[in-house]
Amino acid sequence: MPHDQEHSVFYRPSKQAEYEHIDALFGEPGKNVIDWDLIESQFRHLMRVAVSVREGAISCSTLLKRLRSRSKKNATYTAFREVGRVIRTVQLLRYLSDAPLRRRVTAATNKVESFNRFSQWIGFGNRGVIADNDPVEQEKAMKFNALLTNAVIFHNALDIAEIARQLLEEGWTIDPENLAHIPPYLTEHINRFGEYSTHELGIQPEAYDPKLNVDFTPLREQDPAAAGFGQAA
Repeated sequence: MPHDQEHSVFYRPSKQAEYEHIDALFGEPGKNVIDWDLIESQFRHLMRVAVSVREGAISCSTLLKRLRSRSKKNATYTAFREVGRVIRTVQLLRYLSDAPLRRRVTAATNKVESFNRFSQWIGFGNRGVIADNDPVEQEKAMKFNALLTNAVIFHNALDIAEIARQLLEEGWTIDPENLAHIPPYLTEHINRFGEYSTHELGIQPEAYDPKLNVDFTPLREQDPAAAGFGQAA
């Protein structure tokens, strides 16, 4: 089970609800109970907000800012929280009972983690730390990094397709399942620091002269241990 689900709270549909084999998941009896009355009383407001988001009348970020303001006194906020607890508990129970679902979730989680690691590898400048305190500049840095990450992924996908095409032309048989397991997060062939070639410029370096016209005699007289210092010069 993913780490965040290991510590997730399961909510009971009522104080009287008890379960023979999984009751321990719900904590102490009578606690962690869904407030259905609150959901029912705020249902019209919940639907209005949901329709507004679906129709694009309000963005999710703006909605969250409004709901978070005085959240403890905001009945719509607390009602949404109760609905979220219901959905989360149902999904967690499905996760525990459905082995194919667990495999799909694990596969999707691995892909997300692989993408994040690849994105961090791409954003190596300043060790990946966004030092700017300006939210606008922070957003720019994140979006630029995401753009560059997707561009490199696209480049890798083209390379993989070209190699697969060459193998097919040579008579090889490619198993679609094996090909599908090749991730586009390849880094071995990418030089993040670029290549700097100077031999094509035709500039010949001057001969190195090791001679240095500096008299180290005073230093040798002050420190006998440095008697051999500067002899090569």
